[in-house]
Amino acid sequence: MSKSLQAIRGMNDILPAQTPTWRYLESTFAQLLDSYGYSEIRLPILEFTDLFARGIGEGTDVVDKEMYTFLDRNEESLTLRPEGTAGCVRAVLEHGLTGGGQVQKLWYTGPMFRYEKPQKGRYRQFHQIGVEVFNQPGPDIDAELIVLTARLWKLLGMADAVTLQLNSLGSSEARARYRDALVAYLQQRFEQLDEDSQRRLTTNPLRILDSKNAQTQALLADAPTLHDYLDEESRAHFEGLKARLDAVGIVYEINPKLVRGLDYYGRTVFEWVTDKLGAQGTVCAGGRYDGLVSQFGGKPTPGVGFAMGVERLVLLLETLMLVPEELNPAPHAYICAFGEAAELAALALAERLRDALPGLRLLVNAGGGSFKSQFKKADKSGARFALILGEDELAGRVVGCKPLRDDSEQQSIAWDALPERLAACLEQV
Repeated sequence: MSKSLQAIRGMNDILPAQTPTWRYLESTFAQLLDSYGYSEIRLPILEFTDLFARGIGEGTDVVDKEMYTFLDRNEESLTLRPEGTAGCVRAVLEHGLTGGGQVQKLWYTGPMFRYEKPQKGRYRQFHQIGVEVFNQPGPDIDAELIVLTARLWKLLGMADAVTLQLNSLGSSEARARYRDALVAYLQQRFEQLDEDSQRRLTTNPLRILDSKNAQTQALLADAPTLHDYLDEESRAHFEGLKARLDAVGIVYEINPKLVRGLDYYGRTVFEWVTDKLGAQGTVCAGGRYDGLVSQFGGKPTPGVGFAMGVERLVLLLETLMLVPEELNPAPHAYICAFGEAAELAALALAERLRDALPGLRLLVNAGGGSFKSQFKKADKSGARFALILGEDELAGRVVGCKPLRDDSEQQSIAWDALPERLAACLEQV
């Protein structure tokens, strides 16, 4: 293949062998969200760069290192969305969806873009399913989102492969107090920090908490913890969340170092993680962002949500061998037609059968070919029956029906009786 005809590094084609798994995952999630009363919203993949700089936060890796940003012909700075929450908040504000305290329970899916080093489970174009809820401030909706995701894992058969981690980041004032204490602690140990953590100490010190550097993690063992600085309201909110999860039997771990990589989070943060995918262990993450709407110029509006990576979930399904076998079923029947008149009749027959049997999976031979070659195609397709049209069949207004998966004899079935007979045959298989 010519080197000029290659996908961009980290941006992958999803081939027909995989799309049934994607559709299965997406449809399972869509049906689940519908049962919980969530509505789909569709958002553009391009936004003004300032939206992400203001929302995600200057100094974050996403804004500083990972965004695909360019100037359009009007010299306006645009960015391919690196995540979905900021764009959803923009849409909610632009269209007045939360005016008068209206509750909005929204979900979306689509591609996101980040300039990262491609590796298994991490790509430059990746797909997310996201959920956002507005104007519900209590821990009850936080719990609902977690319960909803727990139900998804059960539906997919992977409940035993994922673990829930929880933390509370408290109010912005509590985080500011904690940030000062953490910076003071780490400043005294600055030379012992890894280079990335030294940089973050002045830009986004809370992100040091989830450093992958072993020496930095050892230093953090005796560092102040965020829970020591939580305000009473946030503490009560967190206790309310835990009580609700306990009530429905959802097991969780408290991870005091869980901070998330986006600046807009406060109070509840959570992640579902797995040890089945190596380093890329987070399959779903989210939290509360009560200050984000007002940060964009709207009225103070409670918000909470989560996102999950579709590629990682597909990879986890495949790793755990949980992809249902029937996702890409073979056709029920394959129509073989011999001669121009039969080819015309085959097309009409196919449409008549599709009208009569809406769930029928039917292939019609295209491109002509000998009797042998068409039967070879029919067999290779995996179809259960070959439906045969030739001069003799047309003259007798019948269709030959040859079972392909057993040694049963071929039958001639009257044209008018075929839908009923075919339906009966399929029920017996």
